[in-house]
Amino acid sequence: MSKKTVVIMPDTQKVLETMGEQIKMARLRRNLSTELVAERAGISRATLWAVEKGTSTVAIGTYAAVLHALGGMDKDLELIAKNDEFGRRIQDLNLTTPKRAKRSK
Repeated sequence: MSKKTVVIMPDTQKVLETMGEQIKMARLRRNLSTELVAERAGISRATLWAVEKGTSTVAIGTYAAVLHALGGMDKDLELIAKNDEFGRRIQDLNLTTPKRAKRSK
């Protein structure tokens, strides 16, 4: 059985690379070694390096583990798609308006 690969669009790859750079800078600002962060995250140093490069084959759970190892930065993941303006507009377009008011009981 062959492993299925996911096609990453160029813009998405740039986002991952930027995120990797930001993770690396957060580690360096905290003066934490790759060994310590990798140990805290439960991953190898090679995997941490892949995260810091923004490699698309790294699982999102690994990114979350690294962010947590940097001091609880994984809380920011809760903000992803929180304010989905475009989705809300689509939802509003699909809402039907009742033709008459509900009866009071």
